[in-house]
Order: sequence, then C-alpha cells, then structure tokens
Amino acid sequence: MTKKLENSLLMMWVVALVATLGSLYFSEVRGYEPCELCWYQRILMYPLVIITTVAYIQKNARIAVLTAVFACIGGSISLYHYGIQKLDFLSESAPACGRVPCTGMYINWAGFITIPFLALTAFILIAAISFYMLKVLKEEK
Repeated sequence: MTKKLENSLLMMWVVALVATLGSLYFSEVRGYEPCELCWYQRILMYPLVIITTVAYIQKNARIAVLTAVFACIGGSISLYHYGIQKLDFLSESAPACGRVPCTGMYINWAGFITIPFLALTAFILIAAISFYMLKVLKEEK
C-alpha cells in the first residue's frame, strides 16, 4: 500500500474518532440528550472508528467503498437534520422526533454551526477521503 493510501486511512480514522468523541462529549459531559436523527448519525459514525482502525492495521485501502457508503448515508441524514434546524419551510413540516425535538439546537456557534453541521462536516471529509482513496486505487491498477 502506498504512503498516500496509508495517510488517507489515518486521516479518516482521526476524523471519525474526533466526531465520535465530540458527540460523546456533548451527550455525556454536557448532558445534551441526542434526538432520533442524532442517533442515526451516531449509528453511522461510531463504527467508522473501528472499521478504519482495522483497515489501517491491515493496510486495507479497499475499505474505502464501505466508508464512502457510510459517509454518504450519514451525510444525507446530517444535511436533512441541519436543514430542519435552519430552514423554516423544513422545520415546520419536521416529524416529531421523540423526547428531544430534532429542530432544537443545543449549540449555534457563529449563527450556523450546530451539532448536525459538525457531523455533516465529518461525513463530508470521510467521503472525500474515501473517494480520493478509490481514485488512487484505480490509478495503481
């Protein structure tokens, strides 16, 4: 495996780990109860830490297909979640999300950075790295 692919796996692992630790910080330290859409995003982010750890140890860049799928699905959920927080026409028709409303914002840094925005950023980074890895793998053939 080339150094480019190895470094890409490491970067992907760092992004997934930071996102996972960040979500755990918000829920376990700050006491912010996750809404239903937050749980779906966590379900897609948390395994990426384990998947990328194993892939890095095994030097398996082919895992990029799986990480791209997880990131695209997770990013879609994050984008929708961010939309129902920030866009009036979506928030008015947002489904009930359980005990915690999905339209609620525990943080709103600089007027646009919310928890779903942070998750979306992580998913976009992981997807971009995954697609880059797939491109490098294709070029190596």
